[in-house]
Amino acid sequence: MSETNVIRIAAAVITDQQQRMLLVRKKNTRYFMQPGGKIEPQESAQAAVIRELQEELNLSLEADELIPMGQFSDNAANEPGYIVQATLFRTEQPLSEVTAAAEIEEVRWLSREEANTILLAPLTQNIIIPRVWGEITG
Repeated sequence: MSETNVIRIAAAVITDQQQRMLLVRKKNTRYFMQPGGKIEPQESAQAAVIRELQEELNLSLEADELIPMGQFSDNAANEPGYIVQATLFRTEQPLSEVTAAAEIEEVRWLSREEANTILLAPLTQNIIIPRVWGEITG
């Protein structure tokens, strides 16, 4: 796959005290995914995820609240023929309310039991859910 078919993003894996995962669905799309977005030129992945969370969810996080998870790739959910290369950060917040803003149509807290009931982005389904819920014990 050529470099031009790679979309570089930063995204946040946000879980709450009930071990649910925060997902978003962008306007005019079908797939739920982690909040985040494209990294701007000269912007760090960490700065990008902080900016995107503010824009998409009116959520303010500080850099020290984000735990780096690494870089992962999978097929892009909404752009056929593209690969998304995501730098992921994890945060565990007892967030009760987040507000959809910018291009976000829907926000939901997903439980492990609900994971097979909605359309999930490939990165979320194939990489993030197994990693995160595979780590959760109890």
